[in-house]
Formats: sequence, structure tokens, C-alpha cells
Amino acid sequence: MLARWLKSLGPGLITAALVFGPGSLTITSKLGAVYGFELLWVIVVAVVLMITFTGMGARIGMASADSLIGLFRQKWGNLAAWVAGLGIFFVTASFQAGNTVGAGLALSESLGSSNAVWIVLISLLAISLLFFKSFYRILEKVMILMVTIMVVSFLFTLVLAPPSFADVYSGLDPTIPTGSFILVIALVASSFSIAGAFYQSYLVQEKGWKKSQKGDALRESFTGIVILGLISSLILLSAATILYPQGITVASAADMGMALEPVYGKFSFMVFMIGLFGASFSSLLGNATIGGTLLADALSLGRDLNSIPVKLLITLIVVIGAAVALIFGRLPLELIVFAQGITIFAVPFIGLGIFLIGNDKKIMGSLKNKVGSQILGLVGLLVLLTLAISNAYVLFLQ
Repeated sequence: MLARWLKSLGPGLITAALVFGPGSLTITSKLGAVYGFELLWVIVVAVVLMITFTGMGARIGMASADSLIGLFRQKWGNLAAWVAGLGIFFVTASFQAGNTVGAGLALSESLGSSNAVWIVLISLLAISLLFFKSFYRILEKVMILMVTIMVVSFLFTLVLAPPSFADVYSGLDPTIPTGSFILVIALVASSFSIAGAFYQSYLVQEKGWKKSQKGDALRESFTGIVILGLISSLILLSAATILYPQGITVASAADMGMALEPVYGKFSFMVFMIGLFGASFSSLLGNATIGGTLLADALSLGRDLNSIPVKLLITLIVVIGAAVALIFGRLPLELIVFAQGITIFAVPFIGLGIFLIGNDKKIMGSLKNKVGSQILGLVGLLVLLTLAISNAYVLFLQ
């Protein structure tokens, strides 16, 4: 029974793994180190919103034989499909360098040799996985392995150095400490991923789930997102318990690694680098898969993960990430601005599209959004709009 349940977790775990990248790891560690337990509630809110939109994506995937991009095209024409597909492609491609640099850094710091060598090898590994016969099954296994590494490492830390229940409970009281607003926005943006929720519909269809399997499909999709929240919470709690009392504010990967010292002692840095590699490589592969698949679908080139056009566009994103990482050594500010600029306009539009399709009785039938999903969906849209306005203010007005 347990083996069957673990085997069926694929889509939810893939969404969780691709959402939780090196940026999420850094932000969550920093929040715990600087503000202790005070912002634990933010993770809970982000997980609830992510579950809401991931559930919509999963139900849309079961309700229609058409892809979600195809439904955008049916309802609002080619322009809407192109905006959704191109928007997600450019965002994933723009942030891909950060995933590539993170994975390269983890291996170069742990095993030696230059970061550039590892960037090339990691990118070649990611591309080679695409050309195995059953890419989805390989993707599933890689994501499950990476997620397991992260959960186990930080869970052991909290078992050996547990926080007090009172501290954890206090972190569920919604407050925003002075100076934390930008990090709070960053955490919500990194945990509440519309691209991940959008792609859930594709994963459900790739898995072959039908309306009759709604209960299993939703439960397993939600489990993946709960695991995403668990990882974020474990990291924040570890940083709050170990780093916050010492006044370590997290300025480097070595600082973040110190959160694992109660379990691994002098090996904590090495183990943390394994976690960093897991977060980076899973996001690298998942990010590229989302961007390539959705652009191929928007361009009417198909959406099958084993088709050549999809594989070539996924490869293109991996190559873009590697090239930027090799040329600049990091994610350039210009690319961050470019990606955020696209996010400002594309993400609220995509979120609204998912919400409206989820409410369309003709498409959804009995899987249409219930009242709870409608209310939380509206809250989620307000959050996306707030994130967009905040980004616009930072980019254009500050």
C-alpha cells in the first residue's frame, strides 16, 4: 500500500521539487536566521494558496482532453496562448542560470575543480536525461530522490535540536517584523508558483488520471505541495533554532550549512551542499521542462515529453542557463529585471486564466471550482496582483 502511494506521488513531488530551488533555500534560511520563528505563518499561507491553484490545475487536467494552453487558445484566442507559453518560457529561461550556478557551486565546493567544469557536466547530464525513452519516469525518480535528501537532512536536525513548541506556535501569529517585507514577498513569490500550478495539469495528463480518479489525484497532488511546505518549514525552523540565537544572518552557503551542525558536525557543510545540489538540479530540470513544454504547446508543436520539438525546447532552456552561468558566473541583474518585468504582466494573467477555466462549468463539469476554491482563488489572485505591483514599484519607481 505504501509502495503504491509513493509511486503515485510523482506529479505533486515534481511540482514541489521544481518550485523549491536554490532561491527558496536561501530565502527560507535567511528568514529563520534573521527573524527567528516570526515568519513561519508566511509558509502556511503560501502553501494554502499553492494547494488551491495546484488543485485547479489538476482538475483541469482531468476534466479536459485538451491541454491548459489549448484551453487558453479556445477561450481567448492564439494571443492568450502565446502570452501564457512565452511568458512562462522567458521566466523559466531567465532564472535558469541561478539553478545552474547553484548546482555547479554545490559540486565545486564539495568535490573541487572549477565551477565552470561542473556547470558543463551538470547541463550535459540534464540534457542526456531528456533522451531516455521514458523521460517522465526518470524525471519522477530524480525529483523523489532530491526531495527525500532535503527532507531527511533537515528533519534529523530538528529531532536532535528541537525548537520549543511555544516558539513554533508563536510563528503562526501573522506579523511582519520591521525590515522583513521584501524577504516576505520573495518567499511568497518563490513558494506560490503559478507556473508550477499551471504545469500540474500537464503532469496529471501525462500520468493518465481521469475524472473517476479525482480523489486520488487531488490527494497525491496536494501531498507534494504539503511536502514543499514541510521542506520550507524545516529549513526555517532549523535556521531559527540553530542560527538565530548565534546572530548568524546567512551571508553564504557555509552559513546556511551551519544549521545542520547538530546532526552532521564538521560534515554539515558537505551535507548542506548535497541539499543545495538537490534543490538546484531538481529546479534546473523541472524549470526547463515547464518552459520547453509550454512554449512547444503555445507554438502548436505538441506537448508530449517524448516528442522531439518539446525535448529541443527543454534543451534550449538548459543551454541558455549554462551559457549565462559560464559567461557571467551568476544570474545577471539585467536578467533578473527582465524576468521580473515579464512576471509583472504574465503571472497575474496566467493565474486569472487558470481561475476562470476552473470556474467554467462547460469545460469542468463536476470538477468545477467549489465555493472554497473560488474564495481562496480570489485571495490568490490578490496576492499575485500585490506581488506584481511590488515588483513594478521596485523596478520602475525606486
